Amino acid sequence: MLVALAAGSAAVLTAAQTLDRVVASIGNSAITASDVEQEYRLERFLDAQWPPPPPDSATLTGARERLTYQLLLTVEENPGPADRAESEKSAAERLAALRKEFAHPEDFQRALKDLGMSETELVARMAQQELMLRLIDQRLRPAASPSDKEIADYYGSTFVPEFQKKNGGAAAPPLSAVEGQIREVLTQKHMNELLDQWIGDLKPTTNVRFHTF
Repeated sequence: MLVALAAGSAAVLTAAQTLDRVVASIGNSAITASDVEQEYRLERFLDAQWPPPPPDSATLTGARERLTYQLLLTVEENPGPADRAESEKSAAERLAALRKEFAHPEDFQRALKDLGMSETELVARMAQQELMLRLIDQRLRPAASPSDKEIADYYGSTFVPEFQKKNGGAAAPPLSAVEGQIREVLTQKHMNELLDQWIGDLKPTTNVRFHTF
């Protein structure tokens, strides 16, 4: 699934140099190069990969697309109080788990400071992610359930060969023992396909445009 974050700011110019520039737009909303770079840094921070390695152009292009699509989906949200409360709870749990990914508490705080965010801002962004994941799940999961044939085909063509490769040719567990696991793998695959279609439907109606970095 996509991770859900949103940001936007205006291009900053001086007479001598372009300090920031618009690299994507959604209607009248702009995404700047610095927004994309910050998105990349935040993604690495949330993966406890700090300091982040310098991104190449392909990495920044991917971050720009994710950020653009997150903004698109934000417009689709209409969360109720229960959804907000659950998302805030999940964000707090993720934050607690993230702290443990850093060797020392000081490392976490130092990385957060380098990221340029307060803990309150970080939790708010994580809660927004959780809201969007809930939106995606609620909208797409009902239509993403795989058929019994798909599950059986995946078991024979993918699960068994991969299991045997990782386990020295040992016999794979029976389908009945891993059916739930396979069902979720295929459901997630279908949800990603449906998400691509959903975003594709939204793009023309919101005038999404990408610009050069």
